[in-house]
Amino acid sequence: MNIFSPKNQIPLIASESIFNCTNLVKFLHKVYMFSNLFQFPQFFTKMLLPFLLLSILSFPNRCSADSSTETERTLAIIKPDGVSGNHTNSVKETILNHGFKITGESFIQFDEDRVKSFYAEHSSRSFFPSLVEYMTSGPVLIMVLEKGNAVADWRALIGPTDPLKAKVTHPHSVRAICGLNLQNNCVHGSDSPQSASQEISFFFKTTSSGHASQHDEL
Repeated sequence: MNIFSPKNQIPLIASESIFNCTNLVKFLHKVYMFSNLFQFPQFFTKMLLPFLLLSILSFPNRCSADSSTETERTLAIIKPDGVSGNHTNSVKETILNHGFKITGESFIQFDEDRVKSFYAEHSSRSFFPSLVEYMTSGPVLIMVLEKGNAVADWRALIGPTDPLKAKVTHPHSVRAICGLNLQNNCVHGSDSPQSASQEISFFFKTTSSGHASQHDEL
């Protein structure tokens, strides 16, 4: 049973909206060819063409956003509680169902030094020792996800950091369903494109094809 079945999933985000300017232009071309085939171009030029042009001009921002969307990568981690709780397959399935590609993945067992290095920005926080203990308590699955707007879309899909809050505000998010508490929250997601680039480089090297492969030392 997939706990992230479509009825449980959060709605697809705006970047995946039905409106697509590229498709509209293709449709416009097909209508024009159809009108020429049946020899009534006056109908197309006098009635339908102005209407479709007006539709395009009415959504300049959306057309611009659609044409400028580029593929982006982000890092995802299924943490020890997610792996031990048998959520790995369900999380991967919901990732794919939301349009992501998994371009690199690896199961690893963190040691203390690597956890401390990865979470170095939190080293002065009071929770740091327990974080290190938690992240070394079992294997984790590291994944590189790819799609347009990948960083924001994955963050939206996993929900707030605190699963207890997520259960109230984002009840269909990954953390609401899998997470236990603020520390044992099942999954990780990069918080910005810059962080994503750094975190991916921490675990993977990029091949000539653009796909991520595991570093030898992991």
